Amino acid sequence: MTSITEPTTLPKTKKPSDSAFKQQRLPAWQPILTAGTVLPTFFVIGIAFIPVGIGLLYFSDEVKEQTIDYTNCNSNNTVAGNSTKCADIIALNPSADCYCEIDFKLPIDFGGKVYMYYGLTNFYQNHRRYVKSRDDNQLLGQLSSSVSSDCAPFAYNDSQVPIAPCGAIANSLFSDELTLWSEKHGKFVPLLKTGIAWPSDKSIKFRNPPGHLETAFLGFDKPKNWVKHIYQLDTENRENNGFQNEDLIVWMRTAALPTFRKLYRRIDYSQNGFTDGLLAGNYKLYVKYSYPVSAFEGTKRMILSTTSLLGGKNPFLGIAYIVVGCVCLVLGIALLIIHIKCSKSTNQMINVNSNTPYQ
Repeated sequence: MTSITEPTTLPKTKKPSDSAFKQQRLPAWQPILTAGTVLPTFFVIGIAFIPVGIGLLYFSDEVKEQTIDYTNCNSNNTVAGNSTKCADIIALNPSADCYCEIDFKLPIDFGGKVYMYYGLTNFYQNHRRYVKSRDDNQLLGQLSSSVSSDCAPFAYNDSQVPIAPCGAIANSLFSDELTLWSEKHGKFVPLLKTGIAWPSDKSIKFRNPPGHLETAFLGFDKPKNWVKHIYQLDTENRENNGFQNEDLIVWMRTAALPTFRKLYRRIDYSQNGFTDGLLAGNYKLYVKYSYPVSAFEGTKRMILSTTSLLGGKNPFLGIAYIVVGCVCLVLGIALLIIHIKCSKSTNQMINVNSNTPYQ
């Protein structure tokens, strides 16, 4: 009879395979830093960065800006000369309507395309729970009676009816209404509500549910702090309603810092009198004041701004380039002096031996 022996199994081992990669036998290159390579690098960086920084500062200075802080503007409804701040009125009654106006002057012409921004301070849109408080499926038009748990406590109203759009970001949507009056032309400055959001956001990240908007949003409530339903945000342009309302899209792109600005309107330069932008002169800012900021000690402002080839006004990048360039030049000069005074000559380095005294 023949006996069948079972094959012996090899013991498991943690030894890596004998390859050049796992045994670290791959060829390597390590730079040798010498004065001949380091010093030219410092000078090249310094000489290149300083002109770039000057150019960036030039384009930033070309941008014209006018900022109007209206946080503490007084209500138009004054009694016997006693002025009352709109901030105090809506703090007592958030649903109250308060209107105020501020006169200001543009000292120079704002030529070309002019944009209106609103700015907030001390508003932390970068808080982790705030950033997560949204339902992306809902914003894509996929409405469901069960909304994301990330929206809590702004997911359902007191009657457990789902909210659309849900979440803390949508609930805190900026609601002030800003308009401009031009005394030179004797009429309101034409402002465009469209073209202010990123095209990629409007075409990809935000979609309206199929069908008629009012019918699609039946069974959903508006956010707690909103006055209008989502399908009523823009009464002049029905296509700018729902999740594709551009004011909503701009607000939903959260800011990284507590002091920020967001695009609010574009000046319609196709209208007669505004083809060259905003001309120098007297203007009046009308505000329908409804957005509270006193609770978190914030401020509100309106910004009129032009743009350059590099976008809006931001001198930081130009200053950073100049500072880095200057530091590299100073270090290069200092290291060059040290190299000239303290380095050994080539002949001395060649003739070094074991009897050479250490200095």
